[in-house]
Amino acid sequence: MPGRRLTAADRRQIAAGLAQGLDYAAIARRLGRPTSTVSREIARNGGPARYRAELAQLATSHRARRRPPATRPVSAHPDPVRKSAFISDFTAALRQTGLPRTAAGVMACLFTAETGSHTAAELARQLRVSPATISLAVGLLEDQGLVRRERDGQSRRHRYFLDEAAGIRSAVVSARANQQVAATAQRGAALFGTGTPTGARLALAGRFLEQLGDDIMRSAERYWSAVIGPEIEHGQGEHAPTE
Repeated sequence: MPGRRLTAADRRQIAAGLAQGLDYAAIARRLGRPTSTVSREIARNGGPARYRAELAQLATSHRARRRPPATRPVSAHPDPVRKSAFISDFTAALRQTGLPRTAAGVMACLFTAETGSHTAAELARQLRVSPATISLAVGLLEDQGLVRRERDGQSRRHRYFLDEAAGIRSAVVSARANQQVAATAQRGAALFGTGTPTGARLALAGRFLEQLGDDIMRSAERYWSAVIGPEIEHGQGEHAPTE
């Protein structure tokens, strides 16, 4: 049924469809799902060139079992002025990665929240923007797999949670952007000719950005295998979801 969660078998079909060169709509028809479901699944798991069914399934399992408990022990809080200054600095740093202002602010707020979550109203109040602006920012972050939304158990509102692998996914998004620029630069080098100053300049930039993107992707995959993967494997059993 369209409302059910994607299963491991669904993800294998998505990977097979991508390998066959099918577009998102064709893959969605195979699964009997909306095209938006397929596009979000692929976007939050590395994009069409990097999508792997096994890693996508592990990422979903990891997110499901890492939900924070309903109550948490009281912890010490930093001085409000220093905390506010840090959030501003962190937001500015995140903007340097290419995130829009509000999306960067949402990420900074979620990183510094004790539970790693906020409602839309809380985010709007903290960032001093409208709920509609928060909705647009969260939609962008959801598409990149950096945050997820869930129903608040004590109300009918949605809560937005920072994805546990947000750091990895942010790096992957940046790497994908570098690879896109690299591919475009290489096309320009071929257009102008590598023997010309313009072509040589584009070729040099393309090679560097391609190598940079590949290095980031390999580092992300090694970190996943060494840290996130073992955590998921260790947590299998009573905590493992039954998707």
